[in-house]
Amino acid sequence: MTRSVALTVNGTEHAFVLPVSTPLIYLLRNDLALNGPKFGCGLGECGACTVLVDGTPARSCVVTLGTVEGRSILTLEGLGTPDAPHPVQAAFITEQAAQCGYCLNGMIMTTTALLARTPDPSEAEVRAALRFNLCRCGTHVEILRAVLRAARLLADQPGPDAVLPAGGLTP
Repeated sequence: MTRSVALTVNGTEHAFVLPVSTPLIYLLRNDLALNGPKFGCGLGECGACTVLVDGTPARSCVVTLGTVEGRSILTLEGLGTPDAPHPVQAAFITEQAAQCGYCLNGMIMTTTALLARTPDPSEAEVRAALRFNLCRCGTHVEILRAVLRAARLLADQPGPDAVLPAGGLTP
């Protein structure tokens, strides 16, 4: 069924006339040119396409437009900029937590959600949060260090928007 669907992406309201069964990733990548979410498995299993829906990680390859109508979507592009990266992005850069980089979108978005809910996670909590984000390059140690560094960076930034940018997202 095709109809108008309204949603907020990275703080900007949008309305599209598309089939409600369209996977969110297609709208993000094809219509909004947001290439942070990567198409990996198409089954919601690898995590490369992770976005935050009202502050909660969601696999945009299996989430349909009909299920996110009226909700707030945050993508990697909504976190920070190349000149002013979000603390989670900055920590991943500092720790060189990338090899091919394909998984990083999911790792960063999942980390952002984790730190919004658990500001000082243990190593076990980090591993549990990221267990469904696949990385085949072997940068798991660097990713773990990046998450713990991000927690320290965010602890030094007071305010309600330190972890999740303003725009209707609920931590």
